[in-house]
Amino acid sequence: MSAPPIPRWAGVALMMLIATIFGSNHIAARIAFDHGTNVTTAVAFRSTGTAIFVLALLLTSGVSLKIGKRAFGRTLAVGLLLSVQSYCLYSAVAVIPVALALLAFNTHPMTLSLLSWASGGERPAPRVLAAMPVALAGLALALDVWGRSGDVAGRWAEIGVGVLWATGASLSFATAMMLSTNTLGAMDGRLRSFLTMSVVAVLAIAGGAATGSFVLPADRIGWIALALLTVFYGTAITSLFVVLPKLGAVNNMAILNFEPIAVLGAAWLVLEQSVRPLQVLGAFIVIGAIAWIGSARK
Repeated sequence: MSAPPIPRWAGVALMMLIATIFGSNHIAARIAFDHGTNVTTAVAFRSTGTAIFVLALLLTSGVSLKIGKRAFGRTLAVGLLLSVQSYCLYSAVAVIPVALALLAFNTHPMTLSLLSWASGGERPAPRVLAAMPVALAGLALALDVWGRSGDVAGRWAEIGVGVLWATGASLSFATAMMLSTNTLGAMDGRLRSFLTMSVVAVLAIAGGAATGSFVLPADRIGWIALALLTVFYGTAITSLFVVLPKLGAVNNMAILNFEPIAVLGAAWLVLEQSVRPLQVLGAFIVIGAIAWIGSARK
């Protein structure tokens, strides 16, 4: 039985809230990296913590953990893709500003639309096709892609590796969302989150143990940040798996483009990063594009 729909306005508000929580996870991750931990440790902690939390929800709610062989294989595939996405995005966050990493990552709605359309799935609505490039243009302004000097080549030398990591995260995340929505839409969102996060946790722990690459935080701030990124990510990814099947992925994933804007505000408050007037203009362009997407009828 498919998940019942929810009101459009509520779905847009929930997706924007999820985007904000995702952004908070990345702010916490950057603080954790600055205080001694590394990408492998962060992915292992966050995925294990999320899996344990969601398992507790499933057990207290009496949800059955049984799934068929076909569903297990599909869940494993989604988990593998999310493992790649997690490592790539945290690698980007570790080497370039958080908001800029999220700009490159947030091309995933466009990637998802193209993948879905190419595979014979849902075609993006005209309004969504028109709004996505506008939103990305606003993001480019908000995140100061060209830098203050306008030296694009110099800027690429500074951020290129991080952008490539984030682009890899975008591709793997879009593919995971397409598979999840198309093949696992009838599965309880909490169960789907538990199974996929368990796959990510097992891979991260096994990889870290095999290579001896675990690095724990160096101080109390690092441990607090590591705990917070686990809480934020677990809340966001579980909510996304619950909400997205009720809305439809192709015409609503673009709303997650609000995440870098939320990060801009958080970076100003927490990381003391300044925001120029042109970046504020870009933020308003993004919010306007998101509002336009949200006003479309399903």
